[in-house]
Amino acid sequence: MSGDEFMLAHTPDPTLPVAPTVERLRVALAAATVDLLQIRDSALETDWPWRDDEADIRYGLYRLIEAIEEAGADVGRILRDTGARRSPAAERIAPATIARWDLHGLLATMDDQTLDLHPAVGEWTARETLGHIVSGQRAYGWFTAWWASRPGDEPAPDTIPAGVVEGAQLPDDDVEGVGSIADIRARLDAILDLSAGRLAYLDDAGLQLPARWAGIPVTVGFRLGRWSSHVIEHTLQIDKGMTQLDRRPSEVHRLVRLIHGAYGRLEALVFPIHAAPLTTADTRGRTVDDALVALGQELSVVAKSARVAAGA
Repeated sequence: MSGDEFMLAHTPDPTLPVAPTVERLRVALAAATVDLLQIRDSALETDWPWRDDEADIRYGLYRLIEAIEEAGADVGRILRDTGARRSPAAERIAPATIARWDLHGLLATMDDQTLDLHPAVGEWTARETLGHIVSGQRAYGWFTAWWASRPGDEPAPDTIPAGVVEGAQLPDDDVEGVGSIADIRARLDAILDLSAGRLAYLDDAGLQLPARWAGIPVTVGFRLGRWSSHVIEHTLQIDKGMTQLDRRPSEVHRLVRLIHGAYGRLEALVFPIHAAPLTTADTRGRTVDDALVALGQELSVVAKSARVAAGA
C-alpha cells in the first residue's frame, strides 16, 4: 500500500473536494501574485487610478487586503444567515489552511536558488525544512486516519505498530522536498487538501477517539489541531533562515505575504466545506460563490492595474 492508498483505505468515501469556487479563487490569487511581484518598492508611491480618482500603488496592495477581508465578512454573514454548518472536524482542520497560506506567502517571494543555501552551521536549508513540513503533514493526515479508523472500544496501543508504519510507505523528508518551490508547494496543497477531504467527516465522538502524538496519549482532535501549529513552527524556521542568509524581504514582498495571510483567514471559512452551502442565497439574495467570484475579479483587476501603473 503506497501513495494515497493508505489514507483512502482508512477513511470512508467520498472525499470532500475543495469547492470549485475556492479552487478558482486560488488560481486568481496566484495570477495576481505574479503581477504584484513585478512591482519594485521604488514604484510604491506612483499614482494608481482607483474609483475615477487616484491613490498610489502602495494603497493598491493594501486594497487587496481590504477586499479579501470584506469578502471574508460577507462570506461569514452569508453562512450565518443561511444556517450553513460544518463538521466538528472541519472546524479543527480550518486553521491549517491559514498556516498554509502564510507559508505560501513567504515562499511566493523566494527563488529556487535559496532552497539549498545553509543559513548557519547545523541549520536546515529551506528545502530540508519544506521536505519536513510536507512529510509531517502527510504523516499527520495518514496516521490520524489510522487512529480514527480503530474501534473506539479497543485500548489504544502505546505506539503505531511497525507493520502499519511500514504499510503506509511514507516518503522520506528528502523525497518530499524534491523539485522547485512550485513543485513543493503543489505537493503540500495536494496532501493537505486530501487529508482535509478524507477526515472532515469526523464528529465530536470521532474527535475524542484515543490517539498518540510523540508517544504521548492524545485524541484524534488533538492531532488535527497539530496540523496548523506544525506548519507555523517550520514557517518560522524558514523565516529565521532567510534572515540569517541576509535575504530580507522588500516592502512589496512583505505586502504579498500579508495578502496571502488575509486570504488564508478567508479560506478558513470555507475549507473544508461542501460546495452546496456556497450556492445558497441569504436574505439579500447573495451567495458565498457570488462573494468569492467577485473577489477573484477584484484581485485580478487591482493587481494588473498596479503592475501597469508601476511600469512593470
